[in-house]
Amino acid sequence: MQRDAFHRFQQHYPHAHDAFYTRPQWSRRGIFRTAAGLAGSFLLPGLSTGAAQTQRVTPKNTARNLIFVLMSGGPSHTDTFDLKMLDGVSPPELAPERINGILWPTGLFPKLGAQLPSIAILRSMRAWALVHETGQRWLQIGRNPAGAEGGVAPHIGSIIAREKEKERRPTDAFPPFLALDVTEAAGEGYFSARYAPFKYRPTASGVPDTTHRDGEEVFRTRWQMLDTLDRPWRAASSPLGASGPDLAEFYASAANMMHNPAVAQAFRVEAAERERYGSTAFGDACLVTRQALAANQGTRAVMIRLGGWDSHSNIYSATTPTSHFAAAKTFDNAMSALLTDLESSGLLGETIIVAGGEFGRTPGPLSVVGGRDHHLQQSFLVMGGGVRGGRAIGSTDALGEGTVEFGWSRDRDIRIEDVEATIYSALGIDWTTVLQDSPVGPFPYIPHSDKDVYGPIQELWS
Repeated sequence: MQRDAFHRFQQHYPHAHDAFYTRPQWSRRGIFRTAAGLAGSFLLPGLSTGAAQTQRVTPKNTARNLIFVLMSGGPSHTDTFDLKMLDGVSPPELAPERINGILWPTGLFPKLGAQLPSIAILRSMRAWALVHETGQRWLQIGRNPAGAEGGVAPHIGSIIAREKEKERRPTDAFPPFLALDVTEAAGEGYFSARYAPFKYRPTASGVPDTTHRDGEEVFRTRWQMLDTLDRPWRAASSPLGASGPDLAEFYASAANMMHNPAVAQAFRVEAAERERYGSTAFGDACLVTRQALAANQGTRAVMIRLGGWDSHSNIYSATTPTSHFAAAKTFDNAMSALLTDLESSGLLGETIIVAGGEFGRTPGPLSVVGGRDHHLQQSFLVMGGGVRGGRAIGSTDALGEGTVEFGWSRDRDIRIEDVEATIYSALGIDWTTVLQDSPVGPFPYIPHSDKDVYGPIQELWS
């Protein structure tokens, strides 16, 4: 059975995780300092462009865009997407209803409940790590951050940006990868800076400094003069090393966005639309995501973050900022508006949306302070991109402690590596690709792709 083969693989290639909740041993700053130090090794001159090797699989190719929503803090799966109503524990305010046979907390997500026919739920999913920083970075790079490839691994959005570059038109002005309201987004790893996430916190005025005070003509003249003066320092043979071409990429990308009406329109948050998306920072990010994809200016991957799910106490309190009721209202308002608008514009069919956190939370009774701690079992939502909604893949036991029915062909727990293989397949990208230009040796998009350890969840489309 594939499950037994996977367990043997896991024993041979152990994945670091803690079985119980522990305090982080590394600070966020420490992790990123280590990552940055390792990533710096790619600044050595003379690295090859790296021909890719593949296993010749056939991607689904049902989508053009990715929206990845990080629900940071770890939402409780048994109170959200794998609802378990326990006597004396679960409050009636969760308002459970069966929709399409799925038990759904309409008290938390009333608007998304009405859109369940468009939503698939991965309930047989299990995380590798129980530390926030490790788990969040694992989600973004699709592998163990502490492993040999962890320090140079690019974000999945950067891989998509690199793969989709051949489809970019000369007139495309937007960055290929947006990270909206996500300051802790993983970067481009050892890739060129042109695949880095464009980090932006949406505002009513749009992206700052995209118009020159002396006008567009003056700006273009000065830009050409600067380019002429700096060109030797931006070339591949620059004494600055690889940072020279990287600066050239940043300058060119910024110049494309200057005095561009499409930028002003897509990245600005209008008051009326903001209210419809919930009048929150997360809602603003969802709104700008919709506008950026509708502009069709080269953006192919977007990451958005919604925190507030780290509920070690008062998980059901309506007045506590870190309660699930507070976070769920923000998520429900913005995501339902985004789904509605993408559907009406025809963009939902060509945009795959994935939403989930770094892990789940302990099932059963609450802790003495009314919360839940870290737990490996979790649930994800998948929408759009040709995915058939209105159903759950896999099921857990009565408490949500672990999987009892896997619900997919590999007959084991779904891992984030499988989800990312699914994303690549949806976007027409060969998930078995292995690049040869990494400073630490061959770099596979999905770890151990030569062994067929991970793969797309084909059942999402069946």
